[in-house]
Amino acid sequence: MTPDHTEPDQTELDRAELDRTELDRTEEVKGADHTLPPTAVDESVLEADDRRWTPARIAIWVAISLLGAVAWFMLALVRGETVNAIWFVFAAVCTYLIGYRFYSKVIERYLLRPNDRRATPAEYKADGKDYVRTDRNVLFGHHFAAIAGAGPLVGPIIAAQMGYLPGTIWIIIGVVLAGAVQDYLVMFFSMRRGGRSLGQMAREELGVIGGTAALVATLLIMIIIVAILALVVVNALGESPWGVFSVGMTIPIALFMGVYLRYLRPGKVMEVSIIGFVLLMAAIIGGGAVAGTDWGAALFHLDKLTIAWGLIVYGFIAAILPVWLLLAPRDYLSTFMKIGVIVMLAVAIIVVRPEISVPAFSEFAGRENGPVFSGALFPFLFVTIACGALSGFHALISSGTTPKLIEKERQTRFIGYGGMLMESFVAIMALVAAISIDRGIYFAMNAPLALTGGTVESAAQWVNSLGLANVNITPDLLAQTAKDVGEESIISRSGGAPTLAVGLAHIMQQFIGGPAMMAFWYHFAIMFEALFILTAVDAGTRVARFMLQDSIGNFVPKFKEPAWRPGAWLCTAIMVGAWGAVLLLGVTDPLGGINTFFPLFGIANQLLAAIALAVCMAIAAKRGAFRYLWIVAVPLAFAAVVTVTASFHKIFSPVPAVGYFANNQAFAKALADGKTQFGTAKTVAAMEAVVRNTAIQGVLSVIFVALSIVVIITAVVATVRAFRAGGGKDHEDPALPSKVFAPAGLFPTSAEKDLLAEWNALPAAQRTQKAGHHQ
Repeated sequence: MTPDHTEPDQTELDRAELDRTELDRTEEVKGADHTLPPTAVDESVLEADDRRWTPARIAIWVAISLLGAVAWFMLALVRGETVNAIWFVFAAVCTYLIGYRFYSKVIERYLLRPNDRRATPAEYKADGKDYVRTDRNVLFGHHFAAIAGAGPLVGPIIAAQMGYLPGTIWIIIGVVLAGAVQDYLVMFFSMRRGGRSLGQMAREELGVIGGTAALVATLLIMIIIVAILALVVVNALGESPWGVFSVGMTIPIALFMGVYLRYLRPGKVMEVSIIGFVLLMAAIIGGGAVAGTDWGAALFHLDKLTIAWGLIVYGFIAAILPVWLLLAPRDYLSTFMKIGVIVMLAVAIIVVRPEISVPAFSEFAGRENGPVFSGALFPFLFVTIACGALSGFHALISSGTTPKLIEKERQTRFIGYGGMLMESFVAIMALVAAISIDRGIYFAMNAPLALTGGTVESAAQWVNSLGLANVNITPDLLAQTAKDVGEESIISRSGGAPTLAVGLAHIMQQFIGGPAMMAFWYHFAIMFEALFILTAVDAGTRVARFMLQDSIGNFVPKFKEPAWRPGAWLCTAIMVGAWGAVLLLGVTDPLGGINTFFPLFGIANQLLAAIALAVCMAIAAKRGAFRYLWIVAVPLAFAAVVTVTASFHKIFSPVPAVGYFANNQAFAKALADGKTQFGTAKTVAAMEAVVRNTAIQGVLSVIFVALSIVVIITAVVATVRAFRAGGGKDHEDPALPSKVFAPAGLFPTSAEKDLLAEWNALPAAQRTQKAGHHQ
C-alpha cells in the first residue's frame, strides 16, 4: 500500500526531533549574560557522566538488581505458610532505584529534554508570593507533603483484603511505569507553560470541548477527593480523646512555626522543624495524660459528626489564611515526620523481620462480595489502590503550586518522579503494617459496623463466620488489643488510619520500648497520619479554590485576581461547602462511609489520572516525540481501561453490593414495601440514607466517566493530527535566558560542585540572589 502523502517519513520525524532538541538547547542562550558563569552544566559533560561505568558503579547496580530479583522471587513464587516482611522493603527499594536511575532518564533524555540554560517561571515571573525560586530539597518536601495524603495509607490497607501480592505488584510496578511518569510529565509541561493548571493546559491542547470537559471533571473530582481525605480523619479521631487532643494541638504548633519562620527566624527551616518535632512529641505524650483525666475524656471525646463539622470549619479557615501562616509550616513539619516515620518503620521491619501469614491471594481475590470492599480483583484493586501507584490528584499539585517554585528544569525529575516514588514507598509500608497484624483483627477493624455489630462479642462471632484459614479470634483478643493501644474500641475503625496505627505499633514496640509502648506508638501513628491528611485537605481546598476562581474568571475576570479577597472567600466557601456535604453523607452512611465512598474516590482519582495522561500525550505528540509516545500511551491505555470498566461495574452491575443503582433500587423497593429495616440498615432513616447516597454516587459516576471519555477521545484526535502534521502548535512560554544556577538532584555531582564554586567565587554584589524558601 502506498503511504499517505500527509504522513511524514520516519527519517524526517527523527530529523525533526533532533532539530527540535538542538533548538531547545540553544535558543534560550540568546541574550544570556556572559559576564556570569554558565547557568547549566555542559551537555557533553552530562552525557559523559551518564555513560561512565566504573567497576564500582557496575558492582553496585548488579547488587541492587540481584537483591531486587531475590526479593520478588520470595514474594511472588515462594509459597510457604508465611513470608518475611523484609522482602517487601527490598523489592520496593531496589525497583525504585532502578526505575529512577534508568527509566526516568529515558523520559528525561528522549521525551522532555530539559534545558537548564532556560529560565523557569519561578525566575522570570518571580513575585515573592506564588512564583518563588525554592531550594530543590525544600521543594521536594513541599511537593511530597502536598501529594501524600490519605490515599497511600488507606487504599493499600483496604486492598489487603485480596491478599498481599496483587497490591504489592500494582504499587511498585505501577508507580515506576505510570504514577511517577504522570507526575513528572505534568510538572514539566506546566513549568514550560508558566505554571498553568491541568485544566488550562487541556483547554489549550484539546480545544473547547475537551478543555471544558477537563475543567468540569477536575473540579467535581477534587470535591470527592478532599471529602474522602477528610472522612479518613473523622474515622481516625472519632471517640478518641487522645487522638483529638494530639491532632488538635498540631494546629497551634503549625501557627507558631509559621510566625517563627516568618518573623522570628526567617529561613531557619531545620531549626523550626526540630522545635516543631519536640512540640509534637509533647502533644502526643500530653494527649495520653489529658485523655486519662475525667475532664480531658469529657472534653475531647467527640463523635464523628462533631469532628466532621469541625473539619469543615477548619478547612475554610486554613484555605483563606496566608500560606506562610499554616500551610507552609505544616508542609515543612509533616515532611520530616512522614519520611522519618516511614524510613524508621522500614528499618524496624528489617531488624524485627516480622512474618506475614496473609496469603498472596486471599479467599476474596476471586469474589465480588468482600466485607471490606465489594468488587472483583480486576478492576477494583487498581482503583482502590489509587495514590501510591497512580493518582490524578497529584496532577493538580504538579500543575498547581510546585511548577511555580522550581529553580531549574532538570530538577523536575528529582521532584516529580522521585517524589512519587517516595509516596509509593509509603503505600508499601502501609500494606506491610496492615498485613502484619492478626487477620481476624484486620477484618474486625475494617468491616462496617452493620456487619461487626460494634461489640467485641458480635465482631468475633462475625469474623469467625467468614471461614478464613487459620483465623479464630476471641472477644478477649479484640478487647486486649484496644486496651494495648489506649482506645476504648477498635471495632469497625475503617478508613485505614487506625489499622496502619495498630500495625505500626505492633512492629515498633518490638523494635523500641516493648508492649508498654504500644499506646504511644499507636497515637504517634494516628498523629503522623493526621498530618499527612490535614496537609492534603489544606492544599486540596486551596487548589480547588484556585481552580474555581480560574473557571469563574473566564466569565467574570475580577475572580482571577488573587488579591481580591471577596472572590477568594466566596470560592473557598463554595468548595468547602461542596466537599463538606459529601463528607457529612459519608459520616452518616449506614453502609460505612469509607467502605462505600472509597471506590468512588478511587475511580474519580484514576479518571483524573487518565485525563492528565491524555493531555500529556497530546502535548508530547505536538512536540514531535513520536518514537517515545508509548511512555505516555501505555499507562494512559491501562488507566482508561481499568477506570472505565470499574465505572461501568458501579453503574450497571445488577449486584447490589457492587452497583450503585442496583443497591439504590433494592433499598427503594424495601421502603416501598413498608419494611423498617433492610440489609445493613436497621432503621427507616438509615434505609433512606442509603437510597440518597447511592443515587448521588451513581449520578457522579456517570458524569465522571462521560467527561473522561470526552477528554480521552479529544486527546487521541489531537495526537493523530499532530502525527500527520509532524508536530503541532507550541503553547510553551517564550524561552528566556536563565541567570542562576542550582544542582538538579539531592546531592550535587562533581561537575555541579565545580560550577557552584564558580558562582560562589563571584563578588557578593554581582552574585545573583540565592533562591529562598517559599513562604
